[in-house]
Amino acid sequence: METGKSNHLPLIFTFLNIFIGWHLLYEGIAKILNPTWTSASYLVNARGALAGVFQSIAESPLLLQITDWLNIIGLVVIGLFIMTGFMTRIAAITGAILIGLYYAANPPMAATGVGYASEGHYLIVNKNLIEIMVLILIAAIPKTWYFGIGNLVPDNIFSFFRRPDVPKEMNHEPADASADRRRVIKNLISLPVLGGFAFAVAKNHGWNSFEEADLANATSTVDGVTSPTIKIDDPVDLTQLRKPIPKGKLAGLDVGRIICGGNLISGFAHSRDLIYVSTFLKRYFSEKKVMDTFWLCEECGINTTAVSARKEPVEILNKYWKNGGKIQWIAPVYPRTKDYKENIDFAIDNGASAAMIMGNIGDSWARAGQWELIATTLDYIKSKGVPAGLAGHEIGTIKGAEANRVGADFYMKTLHSRDYWSWKPEQLKDKMIIDNYSIDNYWERTPEETIAFMESLDKPWIAFKILAAGAVHPKDGFRFAFENGADFACVGMFDYQIVEDANILTDLFDNEPFNRNRRWVS
Repeated sequence: METGKSNHLPLIFTFLNIFIGWHLLYEGIAKILNPTWTSASYLVNARGALAGVFQSIAESPLLLQITDWLNIIGLVVIGLFIMTGFMTRIAAITGAILIGLYYAANPPMAATGVGYASEGHYLIVNKNLIEIMVLILIAAIPKTWYFGIGNLVPDNIFSFFRRPDVPKEMNHEPADASADRRRVIKNLISLPVLGGFAFAVAKNHGWNSFEEADLANATSTVDGVTSPTIKIDDPVDLTQLRKPIPKGKLAGLDVGRIICGGNLISGFAHSRDLIYVSTFLKRYFSEKKVMDTFWLCEECGINTTAVSARKEPVEILNKYWKNGGKIQWIAPVYPRTKDYKENIDFAIDNGASAAMIMGNIGDSWARAGQWELIATTLDYIKSKGVPAGLAGHEIGTIKGAEANRVGADFYMKTLHSRDYWSWKPEQLKDKMIIDNYSIDNYWERTPEETIAFMESLDKPWIAFKILAAGAVHPKDGFRFAFENGADFACVGMFDYQIVEDANILTDLFDNEPFNRNRRWVS
């Protein structure tokens, strides 16, 4: 190594080893901690010249099990050896071969389309190819160019794996006892890092809260395990999609029967007394995650979203469209009594395909008897050339709108059953929905009244809050909403729930007894 570089190059190569080893070791440990992990999906979707070989492995339970364990053991051992600098050369070569198989199974020979729900727009070069080259570099450099346990092991024990070393006269190591102690300490640098790795893994995977344990306990009185939201570590796999969901007509628009709700994406959550949830949502739904969600929705036939007409989500929508996304936007707008036009203009100018007066405002204006204001606002929306809707939590809002002929093209109304644990039968539902935030465990006070009135309504109807803010399983919520007359359902979804929700809906319509009295008004 050249004079003048010996002070910093060993540290650079040492941390290169640590980072690559950390990544491979964590990939292996994470698969051990996830009992449902299997390479089957990756193998089944293999492309390229070796696709047939990989797919045949996936078809054999024995070969698949062997492949899974070879992956896990290989990643753990290779990562551990590279991270600690022990038998680094053979570990790096083996790692390059292993990741080379990953690359061969799914080579990025064509750039992705929209590219969301993936790690980027790849064409030939992806992270696997880059990591292969880094592993080749690690295998090629002499072990004296970095600190590691391998430098403390006598060379003659592992002569088979020995690499050419830089001559001793170029190492500039003083031959005294204190220098030797410093040499040992330097070469053990990876051990505290390995301890930090173990701490991080335990913190993220091994320490469940008492609340989580109670929710998962079968003897608990709380039904916290039936929802698909617990499957947060399952990879999104579009191969599990049975088929895209069906569509209907909403005031001239082709709209999937499920509409991607906007509360979760916008950072709003009816989380009762769980005060940390809104912050969690805002951190989870980064700009990229929102785009991932839209892209997955489109792949599943969910071609419309209802994010609020506010600056932040609208900016993401516009970026998504500029990158090739096609999702439609039905905008819940926030008109003010003294200026009902401003937010509507903002929504239409930013690409809304339809607009509706949001539920809280619709309820508030209905309670105040401001039917003329509602009608004027809806007329203004229609004057912009898009369908106009009215949302409400109370059935009185919809009844009054029809009685006063406000001219809505469609309605959006809450609907859910009472069959969830936080609905308290002993609690009088005497407050209007928009006044119940101190209680916040219901969004539909009178489901029977809603069902009866909407059955007679000859306009499209979007049901929302059909899962009672996550308290009702989609299998039950979808059935209750669509069997009882809803034409569409607006549902907030995490990205990992989208494929499952689409399959639940198509199974409901195609494969199960489905009893609906109201005709489809769409």
